[in-house]
Amino acid sequence: MEKRDHFASKIGFVLAAAGSAIGLGAIWKFPYMAGTNGGSVFVLLFIIGTLLIGLPILLAEFVLGRKGQADAVTSFKRLKPGKNWFLIGWSGFFFSFIILSFYSVVGGWILSYLGRALMFSLDNKGESYYGELFGTIISNPWEVLIGQAVFMILTVIIVRGGIEGGIERASRIMMPALLIFFVVLVVRSLTLDGAMEGVKFMFVPDWSYLNAQTMLLALGQAFFSLSVGVAGMMTYASYLPKDQKLGSSAFSVSMLNIGISLMAGLVIFPAVFALGYSPDEGPGLVFIILPAVFEQLPFGAFFMLMFFILLLFATLTSSISMLETVVSIGIKNAYDKRKRAAWIYGLVIFLVGIPSALSFGVFADIKIFGKTFFDFADFLTSSIGLPVGALLISIFAGYIVKKSELIEELNISPVTFNTWYFIVRYLAPVAIILVFINAIISAFRG
Repeated sequence: MEKRDHFASKIGFVLAAAGSAIGLGAIWKFPYMAGTNGGSVFVLLFIIGTLLIGLPILLAEFVLGRKGQADAVTSFKRLKPGKNWFLIGWSGFFFSFIILSFYSVVGGWILSYLGRALMFSLDNKGESYYGELFGTIISNPWEVLIGQAVFMILTVIIVRGGIEGGIERASRIMMPALLIFFVVLVVRSLTLDGAMEGVKFMFVPDWSYLNAQTMLLALGQAFFSLSVGVAGMMTYASYLPKDQKLGSSAFSVSMLNIGISLMAGLVIFPAVFALGYSPDEGPGLVFIILPAVFEQLPFGAFFMLMFFILLLFATLTSSISMLETVVSIGIKNAYDKRKRAAWIYGLVIFLVGIPSALSFGVFADIKIFGKTFFDFADFLTSSIGLPVGALLISIFAGYIVKKSELIEELNISPVTFNTWYFIVRYLAPVAIILVFINAIISAFRG
């Protein structure tokens, strides 16, 4: 048995935790959610929701993880011995496992686009080509399975290296690269003629969109984009030494998540408006509309290549946190088993994800409650697993752990602590329940 690994520095932890949050939710989902819900008002509500609800729950996960100093299941057992609260940890294991099984499928799609971009075979194709290409990629069984397998191998290679040598090292490379790529793409997008229309869409409020539905959708996006509810952040925090300030780390992660989401919007919306496209194209905005937009730009093939590298980095930084949650629970304290466990769990997750990978081709006609395997896995995790997990974490931190222990662990001013404690005990649970009910109703209506 080896000594428990730790992050070597605060910046390494913040980059890894931010990478966990900054995935497809920020770069793929945020732009199309903002685009289909009025832009500016959604953006404003998203920022408020992140700081008011998402940040306190994120901090709760950090507190529980650092105090437990173990995998999520063991941490809950240490924090409340003899009770069944450890089942929250197993819930995190299960839902991280399922999320990664279909998340890796999207990672495979990105690799398919990236491969074509590297060969410069995506330029000068015409607008209709990209819609056909997306349909061709996701329905081709061999392409999606190979892409999914390669993505899982990349994820396993990073996780098997451990915290400092694998996850922290990879995050220190990928996160700064992601930020640099984003800055370049934002500058290019903002220099297009007509780009200011996209900026106005994002930042000049159209109050006609201010309604209960938009508020709940924005809160849901803020909440889920921080990757809380499945014990991933709790797992990362368990590798923190006691001298690290949790409050500042949680704030940094939240601000990075907001910043990357806004930058994703500033890459996409100015270009979309400048080149005459509609911002409400939905989920196809990144895979269909954006390549068509890049095609019309000078050096468009280069910028398209940069974007898909960026998207791959963001997706990988999230996938490694999910696999780490699964592996850490699977090996308990037997850290010498990490390398073998990473490969075994990676293989099983790949196999479980095969039905999701084939959902748009071979298995397209097979439905569970009217949903494809892919959509059902997404619904099960996003609409049920994450909110229920986050609700239980909020209740555990707010009502089960002794207040004196939380004060000692957080080491923040009394005013800040009491504000956080009030939100975790009262405001966050109500907000989570509302988002959960809205997601369930919307799913069945759809």
